[in-house]
Amino acid sequence: MPVNTFVIVGGGLAAGKAAEKLREHGHNGRIVIVGDEREKPYMRPPLSKGYLLGTEERDSIFVHPDDWYQDNDVELLLGTRASAIEPSARQVALEDGRQLSYDRLLLATGSSPRRLSVPGADLGNVLYLRRVEDSERLKAAFRAGRNIVVIGGGWIGLETAAAARTAGADVTVLEHSELPLLKVLGREAAEVFAALHADHGVELVPNAGVESLTGTDGRVSGVRLADGRHLPADAVVVGIGITPNVGLAEDAGLEVNNGIVSDEHLRTSVAGILAAGDVANARHPLLGRHLRVEHWANALHQPEVAALSMLGKDAVYDRLPYFFTDQYDLGMEYTGHVEPGGYDRVVFRGEPSERRFIAFWMAGRRVLAGMNVNVWDVVDPVRTLITSGADVDDRLLADPDVPLDRVLSGHDK
Repeated sequence: MPVNTFVIVGGGLAAGKAAEKLREHGHNGRIVIVGDEREKPYMRPPLSKGYLLGTEERDSIFVHPDDWYQDNDVELLLGTRASAIEPSARQVALEDGRQLSYDRLLLATGSSPRRLSVPGADLGNVLYLRRVEDSERLKAAFRAGRNIVVIGGGWIGLETAAAARTAGADVTVLEHSELPLLKVLGREAAEVFAALHADHGVELVPNAGVESLTGTDGRVSGVRLADGRHLPADAVVVGIGITPNVGLAEDAGLEVNNGIVSDEHLRTSVAGILAAGDVANARHPLLGRHLRVEHWANALHQPEVAALSMLGKDAVYDRLPYFFTDQYDLGMEYTGHVEPGGYDRVVFRGEPSERRFIAFWMAGRRVLAGMNVNVWDVVDPVRTLITSGADVDDRLLADPDVPLDRVLSGHDK
């Protein structure tokens, strides 16, 4: 009996790309996307970058134009929440009472922002960023002369801080550790981003503990710190991480551990069900471990492997993690993966203080990851340095006169 109905639960980039790849690779049966948002599938990076800054139009965030879904016979069930999965019956129960049968099911349910849990966290103008309407609320709040307090110095916190400062707001970033991004990048690179924001007038408060949020007439008016300080705030942005949306999978009996556990083919522990994007904790064959990546590149590229696996074809997801950021006049791309403390040193090609360099995270003589800052068209050679697993010379890595594609061969300049 031919496999006919493929259901995708989720309304983001991974869902939209999975439908596209299923059609490209020959699936001519039914495709249904179930998304709890009313928007058709869209990309999230612009929400903290170009769309938030006002440099990208709303239409640019969508994965496909409106007519693509009709032209490719892809059904969109928007504003519709999946309430349960019944693997034995191969059905998805919808909150409105309908039952949707599937032959293959892809879970691309994404993640949700971690909520702040202090007194006053439910006041008005305490803002999070995950959905398009969140970005629009932030954009409305970021005005010249307003006091914006950002809780969390991760990527979302720093990107929203940059957008608020660019709009002319007075911005304070509260970071629970010594430096923003310290756990993610290590001291050497984290200092670059701390200096970037300080130079643009952002006040960085390290080792900050938030005791409560204060308010007037139901709206936030300030942040009280554990050390007794009180910071005025017209709006508070909370960026303290995200949590994968695993409830459906867990209730259905799928293996869940920091996301939906899947193999390198993106197949879960239950036959006929796959996972992709933020929610997938997939085994990475090159890194030799399971890895859940909360970045755009996985949502963009994993769906092709998921689609092929759904069609019974042999496909493996082995792309190295990749992400990027744009803050003020700094553009950055990061390739590879390093656990906190899992490297010996960082080798710089260029001067970090000038914010034009490539940084390499090293273990012994092997490159584990690379980050290019305001240096372009180097991702491919950086990726090759990582995937080769070869020994490299720090001196050659650091020398800007030695092309990166010659470092592996050990050539001098």
